[in-house]
Amino acid sequence: MSEFNKPTSNDEAYDHVASMNRVKKAFEEEMQRRAKTQQEFYDQLRNGVIDEVTVEIQKMQGFGKDTLDSLCVYIQGMKK
Repeated sequence: MSEFNKPTSNDEAYDHVASMNRVKKAFEEEMQRRAKTQQEFYDQLRNGVIDEVTVEIQKMQGFGKDTLDSLCVYIQGMKK
């Protein structure tokens, strides 16, 4: 390899920057694909709370099992 076409540190730096830009672009595309809308986030949170409520209702005493099961089915129907 002659001195003329020998890679310089500028070429290596350019290649490194180009490589990092490709990684950054791929990362941003993946994050955009995974991103949830505000409504999706709210619905997921709401559904989690509904699940927690039905678990706690199942632990209640003082009502019959059929009554509690019916109440849990009704509450689970509130999921979005």
